[in-house]
Amino acid sequence: IALTGLFGEKFAFTDSTEVQYGMTVRSFSSFASAAEEAAISRLYGGIHYRRAVDEGLVSGRMIGEFIRSRVQTRKRSA
Repeated sequence: IALTGLFGEKFAFTDSTEVQYGMTVRSFSSFASAAEEAAISRLYGGIHYRRAVDEGLVSGRMIGEFIRSRVQTRKRSA
């Protein structure tokens, strides 16, 4: 939510942070899709149950809204 507020709902990006460990580059169409993939990976990895995954996403959105409502960013000069 916080990054979506800054960059928009359709901000596509790639993540190559795990390439050095033999993983592939991951591409996402939005920050929300990255959050959903990260959350479900916790279920598939046996780390969390479905309810924890769902509640974690809700909590994350609420925290993002809280931050977005309180953080001020500088306007870019032309």
